[in-house]
Amino acid sequence: MRAASPPRSRAAANRLSPRRHPAEATLPSDAAARLGDPTPLIARTGRDRLWLGRKTRFRLESTDDPVFDRRLVLPDHSAGWIVLSYAGDPTNAPRRPILRVLRGPDETVQDFLLPGAAQGLAHWLGLIPSDTREIRLSAGADFALERVGARREVEVLAQCLLRRPWRCVSALYERARGSERRYRDILRGACAVTPMARFPAWAAARTRPARVAPSALRIRCVVLARAEDAAALSATRDALNAQTHRPESIQVAWAGTPPASVDGPLSHRTWDGASGFDELSGEADALCLLRPGDVPEPEALALLAQALSGADIAYGDAVGPDGRPQLKPDWSPDLALATGYPGFPLLLSRAWLAAAMARPVGPMAALAPAIAIAAMSTAARVAHVPRILARTAGDGLDPSARAAALDAHRSGQPLFRAGIHDGAVRLAWPLPDPVPLVSVVIPSRDRLDLITRVCRGVLHETAYAAIELIIVDNGSTDPAVLDHYATLRGDPRVRILMDPQPFNFAAMVNTGVAAASGTIVVLLNNDVAVLEPSWLEAMVRQACRPEVGAVGAKLLYGDGTLQHAGVVVGLGGRAGHILRRRPGDTPGHLGQLRVAHEVSAVTAACLAVAREKYLAVGGFDAEAFPVDFNDVDFCLRLGAAGWKTVWTPAATLAHLESVSRGPSVGAKRARFEQEAARFSERWRAVIRHDPFYHPALSVTTFGEDLE
Repeated sequence: MRAASPPRSRAAANRLSPRRHPAEATLPSDAAARLGDPTPLIARTGRDRLWLGRKTRFRLESTDDPVFDRRLVLPDHSAGWIVLSYAGDPTNAPRRPILRVLRGPDETVQDFLLPGAAQGLAHWLGLIPSDTREIRLSAGADFALERVGARREVEVLAQCLLRRPWRCVSALYERARGSERRYRDILRGACAVTPMARFPAWAAARTRPARVAPSALRIRCVVLARAEDAAALSATRDALNAQTHRPESIQVAWAGTPPASVDGPLSHRTWDGASGFDELSGEADALCLLRPGDVPEPEALALLAQALSGADIAYGDAVGPDGRPQLKPDWSPDLALATGYPGFPLLLSRAWLAAAMARPVGPMAALAPAIAIAAMSTAARVAHVPRILARTAGDGLDPSARAAALDAHRSGQPLFRAGIHDGAVRLAWPLPDPVPLVSVVIPSRDRLDLITRVCRGVLHETAYAAIELIIVDNGSTDPAVLDHYATLRGDPRVRILMDPQPFNFAAMVNTGVAAASGTIVVLLNNDVAVLEPSWLEAMVRQACRPEVGAVGAKLLYGDGTLQHAGVVVGLGGRAGHILRRRPGDTPGHLGQLRVAHEVSAVTAACLAVAREKYLAVGGFDAEAFPVDFNDVDFCLRLGAAGWKTVWTPAATLAHLESVSRGPSVGAKRARFEQEAARFSERWRAVIRHDPFYHPALSVTTFGEDLE
């Protein structure tokens, strides 16, 4: 095994050298030149220089707090805008640092969630309030603060003006009206967040070589090739020969007879679908699958080998054939089935292959879907390395071919039917026979326009027939609403519970579920409108799966933009809706919003769950979270109990009223902050790492941007 990657050429080094600017600074980084490709995988551009500020003194001290165990002392710049630059170890589990500010005489707590150092280095721009008494940090043992930069307010405003002029106007408006939080967040969103399209420059300032402990794992690399791939093979061969963890052997498996023009030191064979996985992996401890044209980073096999030490399968991030980064979530089985997102290189334990894949390998084109099905069926341990490990050629399967391969490899396992919808793979999970009764629970008060619309949608515009509707009324006084209730009571499917208690959304939901008789419970806000008759069946199919807890829907605002496409824990510092107010047909990173996939939580505005699972975790926590965070807390408790949360675009509804709601102020804001503090204490580990949201992605904005 070689101890270091090969030296870069002078030309490559020059391409990666940053240009200096008097008002800006950069930290050293190392991005290895790509073998076989004249274009560097990660490169700097003058357009995206870092504004790191003037270097200022700092020191870290120990505290007696077991969570926030370090104190950051800034003797020369105790308040104002700062930039923290810190390193992290890519071989450790990803955990975002949290910076805690203790403010004022009563030491009011304010937490800031920092970006993860996915590429080895991270930078965070933040505003330290003038009444700060102490700054603390909660970070892993691998966290190494290397630099603190001090920035003047006028510099931050100037940067915002250059990048997004209208945001600067908005920031100054919020500053004038005394909203420190909005002023800070607008400037951070403009100055500290980078669009995904500018990933190369972003990564160039944050990528450092990974130092990985030597491993004795013996790896056989098998390159899955077709006749038209011959020209791309040399780049893959050279990259594998440059690995710091050298493979034991490299074999090229051809779909058909190997081309006569292929030569060189590699072993070549014709793919035999009747052979077993033991023959494919040989005597090695692990099998690494690649495609011709895949160009792994020099440390790729070393990082994958280390990840495999506690897993059956390991994969990492990549730059795709279109040049765009593929910043992947941790293991997401539904997403893997529908999209094949783990991609290549893929490292598989020989022991797992022997136990889970004890059958012929089958057609080469169906190999990746077959592995994904086996991984889901056997509850394989799958590890994700959240770092760019390769430039990849893709897996070669379009959605139609993937759907056909999934159907071909699920024989004997009545898991799902794979089909195509709007150009993406959609999995139809089976419904029980007879179909289960669904109890739709709607908390409501007054608002005749809302309650009539949602009841009409559930009772008369929904194709699923086995429904009971439970309205939990929180003290309506509008005579028109009460008259409407009298009409609804004439429908044997409808029950109305009058619950005139002080408003507690979680308690109202619990009351409705306690009265429900359905096997499946659907929580529905009164401001939701049915758009298509198949929405409920799509949610019930998911909710009936033994491994699924909560199921969420795709919700649109009245103007057609996204209101809910899943909740990311940590977004906005606590939890938030990803891609909120983006176009309704937004595909999402890796095409996630086109297919059903795992998320950490979904909104209770439209949430399906088996009633027995709801009761098993105690329902909503009406004491800790009477108004906010109760749905996210509920989903996370389901997850802790072993049931995953799934979001599906197959159920699309409108969430109309919430588009016009203003921000919480005064007493409502105080109540929100109290519930937010409880949520942070209970779920800090998930806030620091939502497994379905990459640690390099921003939690400042609601898009899939970089920070």
